[in-house]
Amino acid sequence: MARGSAVLSERTAQFPSSWYAATANPHPRYPELDGSKDCDVVVVGGGYTGLSAALELARHGFRVVLLEAHRVGWGASGRNGGHIATGFNQSPSSIAALVSEGDARRLWAMGEEAKALLRDRVATHGIDCDLRWGYFTAALKPRHLRELAETVEEYRDRYGYSSVRLVEGADTAAVVDCPAYIGGMVDAGAGQLHPLNYALGLAVAAADAGVAIHEMSPVDRLEIGDRPVAVTARGEVRARYAIIAGNAYVRPLTHGAWQTMRSRIMPVGTYMIATEPMAPQQAAGLIPSGVAVADANFVINYYRLSHDHRMLFGGGVNYSGVDRGDHGPLLRRTMLRYFPHLADLAVDFAWGGNVAITRNRLPQFGRLAGNVFFAQGFSGHGVALTGLAGALMAEAITTTAERFDIFARLPHRPFPGGRALRTPSLVLAMLWYRLRDRL
Repeated sequence: MARGSAVLSERTAQFPSSWYAATANPHPRYPELDGSKDCDVVVVGGGYTGLSAALELARHGFRVVLLEAHRVGWGASGRNGGHIATGFNQSPSSIAALVSEGDARRLWAMGEEAKALLRDRVATHGIDCDLRWGYFTAALKPRHLRELAETVEEYRDRYGYSSVRLVEGADTAAVVDCPAYIGGMVDAGAGQLHPLNYALGLAVAAADAGVAIHEMSPVDRLEIGDRPVAVTARGEVRARYAIIAGNAYVRPLTHGAWQTMRSRIMPVGTYMIATEPMAPQQAAGLIPSGVAVADANFVINYYRLSHDHRMLFGGGVNYSGVDRGDHGPLLRRTMLRYFPHLADLAVDFAWGGNVAITRNRLPQFGRLAGNVFFAQGFSGHGVALTGLAGALMAEAITTTAERFDIFARLPHRPFPGGRALRTPSLVLAMLWYRLRDRL
């Protein structure tokens, strides 16, 4: 067990053990649903997507009930790397090959809106979540550097995005002091935050706006009809609209259309460690620019410095669905390949969780019925895009679905092999990509 994994305060005892849980801001508990309620919109899931949708709907005067199976921020919203990325987990040119030129430009603009929305919510609601800007995608080989140079050119020339620049050779050390890197792309418009504190702050903002939040209230069944009904063990919520926002952690709720929706995503395990604190000058020497860092491999490693001078290092993927529990030592060995001089640092926390990916690595928005919306499959770019997803579902309910439907037009195919074969096929595919990264 990691040295700090059992040292959690009473207020965070029902969150998975992590450095995020150990440093969570004081926050309220929300009651379990007990009895029946009527409202305008029922939201299933208390992560970024659900909280953002609920907040926007309440601001427009809608009566909203949010049901969370555990605690708000319990899933990926409270465990992720805290990286705020630009765009999507696909290049703009790849997206343009799937949709019209107009939709490609609208998607880019909404990706930028997602980051601005996050910034505005933190400022408007006074959310203390260590929000900082600056991001570096690191090149380990010449191919990476060529691809990143093409990305810089595409961002600037096609979309007028001037926040990126390429660094090479000796200039790289001023960004991150890692001899393995030969250069990379600096993005001043991307950044980092404390993900759990951001989720907790969104929950407080939503509750203050009038949202009825119920924790420890897993939805066992969602009845679809003119008035959707979300049923829990101790109550039910009847509404005009429903929003499903559980992503990789949502439970089976219905049949038919539900199974089609779930076949388009795959839960994938990813992991993080937090070292013991370093001296401030040692930490500053590792990442002089203070940015968040991810390498350009297909199976990426990503890291950043915490406010208390720890290295927060993440990486690895697990498609098998079986958590072996040894990700802490494995990640530490990976970290030491990049920073061997950190060998004397102990690992205080190790944790993991699931993200949901789609086959094309683009988020899937859609409807199970005319009044039942969902958003899922953010594929590692969810810190900003989930907030946009919640806002667009709220927009579709309150005014117009025009922008939501741009995302809904993105083509998505089911993972091959059905439930029995898709996991083995993905494991084999990842072995290939890991070999390609190494070579």
